[in-house]
Amino acid sequence: MTFESGLTFFIAIFLFGITPGPGILALLARGMSQGGNACVPMAVGMSLSDVCYMLAAVFGLSALATHWGEVFVVIRILGAAYLLYLGYKLWTSSPTLEEADVPRLRGNWWKGFLQGFLISASNPKVILFYIAFLPTFMDITRLSGSDIVIAAGLNLSALLLGVVPVGYLAGRVRRYLRSAKAVKRLNRSAGGLMIGAGGYLALRG
Repeated sequence: MTFESGLTFFIAIFLFGITPGPGILALLARGMSQGGNACVPMAVGMSLSDVCYMLAAVFGLSALATHWGEVFVVIRILGAAYLLYLGYKLWTSSPTLEEADVPRLRGNWWKGFLQGFLISASNPKVILFYIAFLPTFMDITRLSGSDIVIAAGLNLSALLLGVVPVGYLAGRVRRYLRSAKAVKRLNRSAGGLMIGAGGYLALRG
């Protein structure tokens, strides 16, 4: 991989990462309800899941998307159901003001990471994107081990650089909340985004 192809690859992955989809919608909802810091584990999970898909494409595992379609359907439905549940909880949550003026969803770092990982993993079309996308920038048949490591590092860095700021920008909305009515409006906005993300996953083929 040359410097030019690596830079182009980085920019393309960055743009791919911030393209609106279920992951970005869920990230926005989490940032609006819990703040920017809570988005970091979800963003890491989403990004690592994408890197796994990229590595699967590099090693010629496109059969995952073709022959194991039923498994991916189950994963997609479970992921959609989880997002719909989280959206419902946000929509119906009580508008109580806490120390930071916003209600927080209970959970730890690993829960956020797993949620982000599953949201991205529930979309098998990502591996098809990488299968079609990677040959534009590199000869997969001639990649060395170091080339694969570099590509994975560029992929992860570009995705994190794109999606983490999205969460922090959503989190800034929280600073303007000073009433229970405003918090309720935020809860419903975040819940609506989460439900939209779940519906997107459930309805897409």
